[in-house]
Amino acid sequence: MNRIEIYTSPLCVFCHRAKSLLNSKKIEYEEIDVRMQPSKRQEMVERCGFTSVPQVFSNGHHVGDCNRIYALDADGKLDSALGID
Repeated sequence: MNRIEIYTSPLCVFCHRAKSLLNSKKIEYEEIDVRMQPSKRQEMVERCGFTSVPQVFSNGHHVGDCNRIYALDADGKLDSALGID
């Protein structure tokens, strides 16, 4: 099974939307709260180059932010991008 990670912040609407999509597809993921663990934001930036949340990773590979995962899903490519097809 692939390891899915999502960097989030509690008050972020896009984070809630991204988690909602993953939940609707019954995808298990590890949530990394950058507000409760500030050092994790720097870790996220080093991994993908972006400072905004959410950022989704599958097996260490950057998949994208909220808009990107919704676009992938609309194109029928999200499962493949997450390695769950």
